[in-house]
Amino acid sequence: MKSITRREFTKTLGTISTAAALSQFRVLGANERVRLGFIGLGNRGDQVLDAFLKQPDAEVVAVCDIYQPYVDFAAKKIGTNPKPFKDYRRLLEMKDLDAVVINTPDHWHALQTIHACEAGKDVYVEKPLSLCVAEGRAMVEAVKRHKRVCQVGTQRRSSEMYREMADFIRGGGIGKVTVARCFHIQNEWPKGIGNPPDSEPPPGLDWEAWVGPAPKQRYNESRGLYRFRWFYDFSGGQVTNMGVHYLDCIQWALGHNAPTAVTALGGRVADIDDNREIPDTLEVTWEYPGGSLVTFSQFNATAAPASSVRRCELEFRGTKGTLFGTTTGFEVVPDAITPNAFPVRMPTDRKLERGWRVGEKPLIEAKQATGSGDTTAPHARNFLDCVKSRKLCNADAETGHRSTTTTLLANIALKTRSLLEWDAQAEKVTNHSAANKLLRYDYRTPYRFPA
Repeated sequence: MKSITRREFTKTLGTISTAAALSQFRVLGANERVRLGFIGLGNRGDQVLDAFLKQPDAEVVAVCDIYQPYVDFAAKKIGTNPKPFKDYRRLLEMKDLDAVVINTPDHWHALQTIHACEAGKDVYVEKPLSLCVAEGRAMVEAVKRHKRVCQVGTQRRSSEMYREMADFIRGGGIGKVTVARCFHIQNEWPKGIGNPPDSEPPPGLDWEAWVGPAPKQRYNESRGLYRFRWFYDFSGGQVTNMGVHYLDCIQWALGHNAPTAVTALGGRVADIDDNREIPDTLEVTWEYPGGSLVTFSQFNATAAPASSVRRCELEFRGTKGTLFGTTTGFEVVPDAITPNAFPVRMPTDRKLERGWRVGEKPLIEAKQATGSGDTTAPHARNFLDCVKSRKLCNADAETGHRSTTTTLLANIALKTRSLLEWDAQAEKVTNHSAANKLLRYDYRTPYRFPA
């Protein structure tokens, strides 16, 4: 996408709106193919493309990326001569297009999703939904206003195994959940993502278009393509990249879509020699209605078990037992009923025997479940079905926004070094006015922050 003036940008939006008027009223039959345009084709975009190509009723008719090698690679994989674009707005003008799949860096999700809705296209958009909370709310309102189907790429929502896990916990399977924990462990010491100098972008990469609404800056090998996730202008770091998957599952299992409070500590602790901005070590704690605590732990460490007890991504501690979860299965471990070797002495010198249940049966049965590990293909399938039925997707825009907001609040708590109290209905911090200023950011000219 080439650099443009404000007049050109506004004119393009008018063209998109005209295209929307022409495409709003196409109703798909149950067996009809869904015509898709892909925006963003690198790394995750390539993985999502694979998931859609598995679906017999998905027809990829257009591809778009500001890095030409990605366009060429995707077109060859698709094999049906999809129309190639560098400017996503030209793709949105296509009349013979039902939906778009957005796999661009986080800082582009809001504009591209909203413009797609205005053009009358349904939207599959990768996680995290947005770079800031205000963007996410604007995206949700655009989906509603234009009556679009939207699927957010928190693909565990389309896994039967994760659905079973969430239903089991929410139904009281391990009793009251007092603590839920999740983990992201990756040893990046000593070189991390590297520390290269600024340079010219590689041939075929439109760096000006890649930066888009973010602050103007020179190309740096660490900031572009996959590694943008280590820089706050383009991403929220690993708490929004991987943490949003975990927090989405935890909120699903707890039956809540927002915390009441959050705090976080962390930083660059591991003496990694790179030019990142995000922490290599982070600990976040959220409080949920009813008092349940949820933690996200980001370690720069060797590949020891993520939990002190099991190798897992998710850990739910309940009053009747514990559930350990991974992408390929979960295990329920009943509460161990054993005598306490060290009775607690009360102030009156009366003993509280913690082993009072010795001899009883466990309150729940041990349980195991397995999953395929491939959750993207079912997520793509659900989106296509909803494009045809006009039903809510498994990870609809509101759900994706709430899960993304939870992780974005972690970064705000870290930056302000505060315990933040959160009003989820008003989407405001109630005890820290400066924190509310971080719920949005300013786009650079000619891009306009969505109203």
